Amino acid sequence: MLLVLFLAALLWGLGALMGVSRGARLSLLAVLFGVVMLMQLVLPDGHPIREATGQSPALWLLLGGFAAMVALYGRGVSVLRKRAGKNTPAPEPNPAGTFTEAELSRYARHIVLREIGGPGQKRMKQARVLVIGAGGLGAGALQYLAAAGIGTIGVIDDDAVENANLQRQVIHRDADIGMPKVFSAQAAMQAQNPAVDVRPYHRRLTEEIATELFADYDVILDGTDNFETRYLANAAAVSARKPLVSGALSQWEGQLSVFDPGRDGPCYQCIFPEAPAPGLAPSCAEAGVIGPLPGVIGTMMAVEAIKLITGAGSPLRGQMLIYDALYGETRTIRLKSRADCPVCGGLKRRAPGP
Repeated sequence: MLLVLFLAALLWGLGALMGVSRGARLSLLAVLFGVVMLMQLVLPDGHPIREATGQSPALWLLLGGFAAMVALYGRGVSVLRKRAGKNTPAPEPNPAGTFTEAELSRYARHIVLREIGGPGQKRMKQARVLVIGAGGLGAGALQYLAAAGIGTIGVIDDDAVENANLQRQVIHRDADIGMPKVFSAQAAMQAQNPAVDVRPYHRRLTEEIATELFADYDVILDGTDNFETRYLANAAAVSARKPLVSGALSQWEGQLSVFDPGRDGPCYQCIFPEAPAPGLAPSCAEAGVIGPLPGVIGTMMAVEAIKLITGAGSPLRGQMLIYDALYGETRTIRLKSRADCPVCGGLKRRAPGP
């Protein structure tokens, strides 16, 4: 019997090496089985060939029956799989504004909020938010916008990750040192939420590109650290009639406001007509900043963006929130537009709304 099994294995292996199909090799084994059974039934007891091939047909009948059962079972499973495939509809692409089961589970805590609900989450999925700066303020804002399910997030920054950034810019990692910040931030956001579309712009915001870039987005977040870019972003946002969520910080204190003169609020230049003299408003590199503070203000900026998109609550239009981290104090001051503002003074205004 061992001789026959060896011969069967040899035929199967040679057939595989020669590229013979599986069906043809099974047919060869079936022929071999038939020849062995014929010899067992025809040849007399004690015949050398019968002795070499197992002595009795009973064992071969058992082996053949078992092989037939296995083959029938495999065939049945194959037929059932084909039928199941025919009856299962092909998955349809997820249209914009609709949610997969994974997304519904992910955003469940938003959906149960009365102020947001399903309609608000749908508006977030369809929204487009641009963040200027992927540094301290941008890091927190970008992470929470992505986690919240903002459908399209743009980020513009011409800087690269440095070791000194990592004390506060938590969207970047040690391994990202030397990488452009926009690409490091993109990788982190898409790793956190693959459902969002992140658009990195590795360049400085300039007057030549600002108008066209802002036109593609619904809300602009300014997380920059220099007055030149802040004034440029403000002018472009006013021109495009897009709300500008602006944050700033130094040492232990941060501030936040929504500049939206199109809805009866002031613009940035109404409040800060001119940049301060050199040395009066030192940068974080010059004056220092406590690490978590940019995250606090950046996260608040993300909250304001979500409120603007969903219509929830009351955004900080015409108000500035000031947070003193050293003493744990928060205060809000009223802001007024200026009729003589060179940026928004001649703008036709309307009442605040979502």
